[in-house]
Amino acid sequence: MTSYIVEADGGSRGNPGPAGYGAVVMDAADRQVLAEAAEAIGVTTNNVAEYRGLIAGLTAVLDLGGEGAPVAVRMDSKLVIEQMAGRWKIKNEGLRPLALEAGKLARRLRVTEWTWIPREQNRHADRLANEAMDAAAKGLAWRAGGTAVQAEPRTSPRSTSNGSATATGSGTAPGSGTATGSGTATDLSAPSASLATAQQRSQPSSGTGWSPPTRVATSLLLLRHGETPLSVERRFSGLGDAELTANGLAQAAAAAERLSRDPYRLDVIVSSPLKRARQTAEAVAQRTGLGVEVDDDLREADFGAWEGHTFTEVQRGWPAELAAWLADPNTAPPGGESFEAVAQRIQRAQERLVERYEGRTVLIVSHVTPIKTLLRFALMAPPVTLYRMHLDLACLSLVEHYADGQAVVKSFNDTSHLR
Repeated sequence: MTSYIVEADGGSRGNPGPAGYGAVVMDAADRQVLAEAAEAIGVTTNNVAEYRGLIAGLTAVLDLGGEGAPVAVRMDSKLVIEQMAGRWKIKNEGLRPLALEAGKLARRLRVTEWTWIPREQNRHADRLANEAMDAAAKGLAWRAGGTAVQAEPRTSPRSTSNGSATATGSGTAPGSGTATGSGTATDLSAPSASLATAQQRSQPSSGTGWSPPTRVATSLLLLRHGETPLSVERRFSGLGDAELTANGLAQAAAAAERLSRDPYRLDVIVSSPLKRARQTAEAVAQRTGLGVEVDDDLREADFGAWEGHTFTEVQRGWPAELAAWLADPNTAPPGGESFEAVAQRIQRAQERLVERYEGRTVLIVSHVTPIKTLLRFALMAPPVTLYRMHLDLACLSLVEHYADGQAVVKSFNDTSHLR
């Protein structure tokens, strides 16, 4: 029986960024190349791309040798090799489904070794991954031999015995500055999920070597509500249900006008239950034709006895309590809610929305504390970060969440629509 060697690699130009993988299957006796596979997989991380390369290599061995074929697996990813060998635990839950898929394939084969090799010894697989990414950046699909062709409709990756593999994918490189269906250039802070969706709508029957929206980021657009009487006077505004001023309604309309145009192709609008946020969300809903989903966890922090007071008034009336609140996120205002308590419910909301609307663009209309908290989570920053950020009324920020659990802040406190 022929024994095989799989060498696989994956890379991301940005981590996360436009990514791709490569895999080569060789005869273990003479290292003759029997099959190659490569694919550009949209915006994701190095580790995801590396796992995808492993999966493609194992699939190619199954196609060539069938069940029980002996194979030695070699990669320059220490993480993937050690996790697949069972020596390292999988701590990133986003990688677990990929590891499980690779494990199922491995059990159908007879893996004789999981070996880490230096990058210079993995040049073949590395070259394939780069060829796939280079082709996709030009709107083309990878083909064995290092050539690129006009992309074909998406099918499952399939290795062939003559050393080729079908290149798959659809959409464009999210956030790459290429043109959307409207023919206008997108900016780099546009939601990746929206760009992928736009390309699918404009080119429904062809692809470019990039992955479908379920593999791109889940884009969370964060919109702070417009002006209220309390914000004009710079007063604590928590659970009090203030309405928008005339200027606040105009700010909401300006945001709605922006979000109704390319590159913003919203899929979902989710709002805090408080009136000022709902009025802002409804303005966007009217322009986009979407409904508004209300999530109670997105409400502003409860400032308790400080509601409606200015900072100076609180400083005079509750000096010790204010000092404690500013020093410790676990401390709540009198009769109110701590920032730590807010963070717990915001984390619930984030996890719920990212899971429910995977690969889509979600507009979250909320308040200063929830939006700062979502940004803090993405940056993996400590609670004190809340005191180091400023958010203007009706500003937009963008956070992208990827399949392996990582997140990236792509824009912050953008008020260009108000100018």
